[in-house]
Amino acid sequence: MADTTTPPEKKTVIVYKRPLAPDLMAQLEQRFTVLDFTCVTDLTEDADFLEALPRAHGLIGASVKLDRELLARAERLEAISSISVGVDNYDIAYLNERDIVLCHTPDVLTETTADTAFLLILSAARRGVELANMVRKGEWTESVKEPQFGVDVHHKTLGIVGMGRIGQAIGRRAKFGFGMTVNYHNRSRHEIVEQELDATWLEFETLLERSDIVCVTVPLSDATRKMFDQKAFETMGAECIFVNISRGGVVDEPALIEALQNGTIRAAGLDVFETEPLPADSPLTRLDNAVTLPHIGSATHETRFAMAELAVQNLIQSLQGDRPQAPYNWDALDRG
Repeated sequence: MADTTTPPEKKTVIVYKRPLAPDLMAQLEQRFTVLDFTCVTDLTEDADFLEALPRAHGLIGASVKLDRELLARAERLEAISSISVGVDNYDIAYLNERDIVLCHTPDVLTETTADTAFLLILSAARRGVELANMVRKGEWTESVKEPQFGVDVHHKTLGIVGMGRIGQAIGRRAKFGFGMTVNYHNRSRHEIVEQELDATWLEFETLLERSDIVCVTVPLSDATRKMFDQKAFETMGAECIFVNISRGGVVDEPALIEALQNGTIRAAGLDVFETEPLPADSPLTRLDNAVTLPHIGSATHETRFAMAELAVQNLIQSLQGDRPQAPYNWDALDRG
């Protein structure tokens, strides 16, 4: 007798913003109906995307603000898999209310982002971009003199604000690669890290006072928004270098610009900004003592593939009803 059972309808997944490698896309297409919106510049204004949202059981992508109003259209939504560590683009409380799983991609980008931090530290300290541009412009006509000198990084004091995975990876590079003294500020103490790196926990202002270089790795939240303001830069002092690889919102950007212009701090290395892409008319683009990168913290071939691979597995597991490898809000959901 012929089998007349109707196969279950495939769930629908929307891929947005970041294209996936063909083999990763194939994994999704084997299991789901996949709608590809990676070529759309502004999803929130795209009629086809807005029309597709009510059919979506899963979303996978990054770099788009998915607020309550937008997600309310996705009435079937079960899971979002973000190809990122940060989750500030998502309304976590709303996702929890609707029992929607949010996944992210920690760990796989830790070492690469720590590399980026040291790229900024070294570039700002040794004036790498400024002097490379001097050569490129044909302005290198004699040996550099004291006005072009930088400062050493080795054996200086590094203050890390936020001692999570990335902060710890930066600390290891500092301690074992450059012989630096490592201090840190964090909501909680990390005794194992203190032992490994001979690191010292300090109050926030004390850390700023005692650091030659301050590196920020905290997530953006109400508690960290604009924590680096005029007072913080004044506390750092004129010899200090400021490095931000977390989120632009943790910095009062006008205060930072003023601090760089006035010599309140020595220099800054920045991979993140309040507005991204950084507007071309921002004073930061014209300051020799500001090294500005286009948010490349995890932007290597190997790491971006690893992030996307983990995000795909997170989504597949979530839509199958299993606990994903890297859930962000699992413990807050009603999984009973």
